[in-house]
Amino acid sequence: MRFVADLHIHSKYSRACSRDCDLEHLTWWARRKGISLVGTGDFTHPAWYDHLSDNLVEASPGLFRLREELDRDIDRRLPPSLASAPVRFMLSVEISTIYKRGDRTRKVHHLVYMPDLSSAARFNARLAKIGNLGSDGRPILGLDSRDLLEITLECGGYLVPAHVWTPWFAVLGSKSGFDAIEDCYADLASHVFAVETGLSSDPLMNWRVSGLDKYRLVSNSDAHSPPVLGREATVFDTELDYYSVRNALETGDGFGGTLEFFPEEGKYHVDGHRKCGVRMEPEETLAHRGICPECGKPLTVGVLSRVEELADRPHGARPAGTAGFTSLVPLPEIMSEIVGTGPKSKKVLGEIDKLTAALGPELVILQDVPVDDIAVHSPLLAEAVTRLRRGEVVRDSGYDGEYGVIRVFEPGELERRRSAFALFDYDAPVPSTVERPRPAAPAAVPAAAVPVVSAPGSLLDGLDPEQRAAAEVGGGPLLIIAGPGTGKTRTLTHRIADLVTSRGVPPSECLAITFTRRAAEEMAERLAVLVGDAVGGMTIATFHSLGVLILRSHGAEFGLSASFGVADPEGQLAVALSVVADEKEARALIAAGDDRYKKALRAQDLVDFDDLITLPLSLLESSPDLVEAYRARWRWVSVDEYQDVDEQQYRLLRLLVPPDGNLTAIGDPDQAIYRFRGADVGFFLRFREDFPSARTVQLTRNYRSSSAVVTGALEVIAPSSLVPGRELRPMVDHGAAPIGVHHASSEAAEAVFVARTIEQVLGGASFHAFDSGRVVGDGTQGLGFSDFAVLYRTDRQSRALVEALTQSGLPFQKRSHDRLADRPGVARIAHEVAYAAGATVLERVRAVAGDDHTAYELLKPLATACGTDFERFHTALALGVEVDTWDPRADRISLLTLHASKGLEFPVVFIVGCEDGVLPLRWPGEEDEESVAEERRLLFVGMTRAQRHLFLSHTTGRPRSPFLAALKAFEQLGDSQPRRKRKGTQLSLL
Repeated sequence: MRFVADLHIHSKYSRACSRDCDLEHLTWWARRKGISLVGTGDFTHPAWYDHLSDNLVEASPGLFRLREELDRDIDRRLPPSLASAPVRFMLSVEISTIYKRGDRTRKVHHLVYMPDLSSAARFNARLAKIGNLGSDGRPILGLDSRDLLEITLECGGYLVPAHVWTPWFAVLGSKSGFDAIEDCYADLASHVFAVETGLSSDPLMNWRVSGLDKYRLVSNSDAHSPPVLGREATVFDTELDYYSVRNALETGDGFGGTLEFFPEEGKYHVDGHRKCGVRMEPEETLAHRGICPECGKPLTVGVLSRVEELADRPHGARPAGTAGFTSLVPLPEIMSEIVGTGPKSKKVLGEIDKLTAALGPELVILQDVPVDDIAVHSPLLAEAVTRLRRGEVVRDSGYDGEYGVIRVFEPGELERRRSAFALFDYDAPVPSTVERPRPAAPAAVPAAAVPVVSAPGSLLDGLDPEQRAAAEVGGGPLLIIAGPGTGKTRTLTHRIADLVTSRGVPPSECLAITFTRRAAEEMAERLAVLVGDAVGGMTIATFHSLGVLILRSHGAEFGLSASFGVADPEGQLAVALSVVADEKEARALIAAGDDRYKKALRAQDLVDFDDLITLPLSLLESSPDLVEAYRARWRWVSVDEYQDVDEQQYRLLRLLVPPDGNLTAIGDPDQAIYRFRGADVGFFLRFREDFPSARTVQLTRNYRSSSAVVTGALEVIAPSSLVPGRELRPMVDHGAAPIGVHHASSEAAEAVFVARTIEQVLGGASFHAFDSGRVVGDGTQGLGFSDFAVLYRTDRQSRALVEALTQSGLPFQKRSHDRLADRPGVARIAHEVAYAAGATVLERVRAVAGDDHTAYELLKPLATACGTDFERFHTALALGVEVDTWDPRADRISLLTLHASKGLEFPVVFIVGCEDGVLPLRWPGEEDEESVAEERRLLFVGMTRAQRHLFLSHTTGRPRSPFLAALKAFEQLGDSQPRRKRKGTQLSLL
């Protein structure tokens, strides 16, 4: 039988992949596309392997299908034209090997296929001794490619080199160091009989390289989400079983060729520099000797150039006996071009639903359905398919990681055609007659003459009355008391944007300060949406990055150059050890800020983290002229989370802003939880004393949490609230589920309760299984793992949770509030990056990370964002804290401390350890009223992270937290006094 196969896909356990990459969605989309054989992907991942074992049954030798009941359910959701088509699965996985051979680092991806689950299990057991298979669906191993092939053969499978031309991670890529398949796999190379050509090349390009004649050229989608299945695929004409497919690849008997992207659409087709916007054809690259004319760095050499380099045949050559190929454009992309919306839009998907219901699978429509039949439904689509089948497309080549664009119609052609006939068999939508508000043009008034109220039709129209009242205040000091979930960042960014767009304030006069790099980036992103390019003129910084900015200009006062470095913890210790020989004494020097240690830092053109505030502060305090210069530069200063400032930050602000200056401070004293860092909520409370002319506005409308959560949080904070008449009003309907309070017999039992509850909620069950049965009324949650957070007071409490969630097979990520530079492995990598090879920060981090995948994944987002700016990388690493750097694994339950949860929100929140001695955390005999009050605020912060459901739990080991006594309405889950299990007793023999 003739069928289409897509044998390179990923599961939901791979990074950067859709949560819909499961067997059911893959089966549904395979039928929609017209694909009969799909790779499982990721069978080395423990959880995915278990899922495959539980949900697949053998359908033919070496191939599997979904369990009958799951398959029937999918058929019920498909039209008759698509239902019941056979979809089989072959066990597959992509493996990344990074290793040294000779004097080069090799980075090669491979596809491995196994004939049965027992063979896959043996393969997994072998690889588990080499690397961490649970960290990602596509594991990264420090293993030679030749040795990976040997293990594959010993376990009964076969191996196909993946996307062989990709520059970074492929056997023939421009960065691999291999010029032939044989070079990579050495003495076992004869066991490789097929290669995957990748999205950026097609068989016509590969035929130019005679060294590939001995291999079958296969294509697959490398799908990271089910909708892109079949964007490339392989055609077979064999029996639908593993051994027939393998034989076709080995011998060519039954191998029917491939379905291809137009290679120009691949993201590495030609050469270039995405960062510089430089794209070059091979001839241009040669003329520039591979160097970017914009930045002077080496270009990323793409597939076309690499093929040209290895080619020993002319263009158009075709070896005898080779199978052909067909180039296609995915149907959603064609429809997207016709309709004028994105390929994932509801409009496009709706039209494809109609077409596939009437005409059959997408690949059949593109290749086989008569165009007259297509024209009945869409004349433009019929024309597009006609052109596609003739290969008449407009090509815009991809480069350096940027996908190319393939269009069927010339620019402007569709507009002319739409005037001639309707697109589909229904009337065109009538344009809306409702006028949408448009931002007003910036008022042509001097900067000093700031009106009190913005003009009608401004971007403030989308704010609620309280937010708008705060945002439209004119000049002078302003204090905004923003309760949790009241739109604090929205209000502040809209106020800044309105100053610039409607009230004539120059962007360069705006300084916005927040406390974390992540918060600063979010603020910049929001302002970019509101003010466009004007955001580039604003200064948006953390306190510490502001210190860097000041010292870059005035560091000479302390003997620093403009390119001084920020010492990370390892660097600080090294400097201190140059002063004293004993490590303990060296750490004491650092903690005390000893003059000898500071002098040694300056001698190496370094500062430490604390210097970034203390040095600018001392500089400004000793230079009134410099103070006036900065006050003139930043006439409009906004400070987020003002309740968290410490004494030195406060003094720095007082120097930057005069008593009658334009300072906007926003925050909430009832969320002041960082006294251990030196923060002093007293500065927030005395704002009116420091700035006598200040206006005060309160935000009381909560858009985050349910009524029960808001009410309970207010009850808990009331005894020690720092906001007179504290008010918080829920504005969204998240259901009527009350706060659940659970009493467990032990920490282990408490953790089991958390895991079991998550499982039940995710399974769509109501809480009637619990003793109370009334926490969730509808039983239909629609939640993913990333919608759950488990919060605790101390990191020690996470141990039982980790064990329970691991035993339950639930994916989770554990977060803490320490600095990123303090995480294991990070300091080493940061130190070695300076001596590694590589043009970008990411390349060097990858090169020195080795087997430390956890540290590499933590650093990867920062390294990517820094590009080739190594100074920025080291500075940001020294400034960043862990809460700024999210674990990149998607869709995981979050385990984090209450302190680290601030600024986040989740539909479902558990707070464990609500016990006296833990929350509040205090030692016997310690009586500090302010400490207890801050602990109460910490619980208030934790409770207000919840949107829909909040669970508070405590154990028998300690008295219940006194804070819970304030709760008036809650649901008791389980026994209020659970009984401990009795230890077994020996029975008498008599």
